[in-house]
Amino acid sequence: MDMPSGTSSSERGFLMEINTVGVVGLGYIGLPTAAILASKDVKVVGVDINERTIEAINRGDVPFVEPDLATYVGGAVQHGTLRATNTPEPADAFIIAVPTPFQDGYEPDLSYIKAAVAAVAPQLSGGELLILESTSPPGATRKMAEWVIAARPDLSLDGAPGTAQIHVAHCPERVLPGRVMIELVTNDRIVGGLTAEAAQMAKDLYAIFCQGEILLTDDVTAEMAKLVENSFRDVNIAFANELSLIADKLGIDVWELIRLANHHPRVNILQPGPGVGGHCIAVDPWFIVDADPEQAKLIRTAREVNDSKPQWVIEQVEKAAAGIESPTIAALGLAFKADIDDLRESPARKIVADLADRLPNAAVVVVEPHIDALPAELANRRNVRLAPLAHASEVADVTVVLVDHTEFKERVANGQVSTRGIIIDTRGICK
Repeated sequence: MDMPSGTSSSERGFLMEINTVGVVGLGYIGLPTAAILASKDVKVVGVDINERTIEAINRGDVPFVEPDLATYVGGAVQHGTLRATNTPEPADAFIIAVPTPFQDGYEPDLSYIKAAVAAVAPQLSGGELLILESTSPPGATRKMAEWVIAARPDLSLDGAPGTAQIHVAHCPERVLPGRVMIELVTNDRIVGGLTAEAAQMAKDLYAIFCQGEILLTDDVTAEMAKLVENSFRDVNIAFANELSLIADKLGIDVWELIRLANHHPRVNILQPGPGVGGHCIAVDPWFIVDADPEQAKLIRTAREVNDSKPQWVIEQVEKAAAGIESPTIAALGLAFKADIDDLRESPARKIVADLADRLPNAAVVVVEPHIDALPAELANRRNVRLAPLAHASEVADVTVVLVDHTEFKERVANGQVSTRGIIIDTRGICK
């Protein structure tokens, strides 16, 4: 879809004034998007099913850790441009930012999108812009449009006689947790519309706050672009993780190996870890595999390599604890990446749970400075508890580093972390 990037919607005849935006899903992407729009004097009504989230936002608080987000939310709520509720209200545009996990067999689960459509459809009167921001498999945006039309046969995508027209587009998020409020503004965005008009309208909406280039295409290409970005990362991480297994077998320090190899001017190997987590890289490649299982051989293999890494880590801990009657294992980190509180798809979370099951006589002491309580599946285990780093390092027979939080790296560098046992460093912070 070739469109002159400097052409405004009014010049193309697509003029639409957006005064109110409904954001459905106030999680790690929806709430920052709502807050930054509200900071630009757009009236934003955020919608979520979690009453605690709604109450927190309406107090001007945030329900999770993300640098600078609290300032945006607090300011917007005080200014009267942001509020939260559990039911959508009429708006000029709706942004759907709900989870898109996978089901058994790695098939995409679009039930959250379908539920969002069911909630939004009664509020439409025609002329609205609907944007799917959730990372989605190819065809999900079109399916969302079909669900809207099925619920509201008085609406259409082309304004057919007897119907009111709506506009549907896809704009995948492309931000890094811990830098969301910066990258929402500075990163380029990809916008794919079911029609050229919908794409341009969505571009105009994001241009309210986005300083990066806004690139227009069709909806399926936009969906695939996000999946390809994360699959590229997954394949490269899998190479590093596979190297770590080979290096261990050969008695080589993988961190030194990668450092030396990266001195080549055209080589940039990533760092290995205990696996891959998060709501994107650990999930999105499976959407491509599901779309074309015959051709997605490399992408599938990378997922399998990264998904198998936690098992290798568990085996290293079991070897280190062998012969100790009732070992204490310190697990440093539970988030899926450094310096955030996001535990989604975290390999560290799986490792801790499996260690607790496979070593029932062990005490597993979890150190995660960004949370106040363990998730339910860990809190319910009698041999798992949350503790400060200083205590864990004093009592541990085996310490396994699972997340490279800045606090951990600084304390290691300053000699403030001691252990009387074995350290299994999956992040290289002790090098």
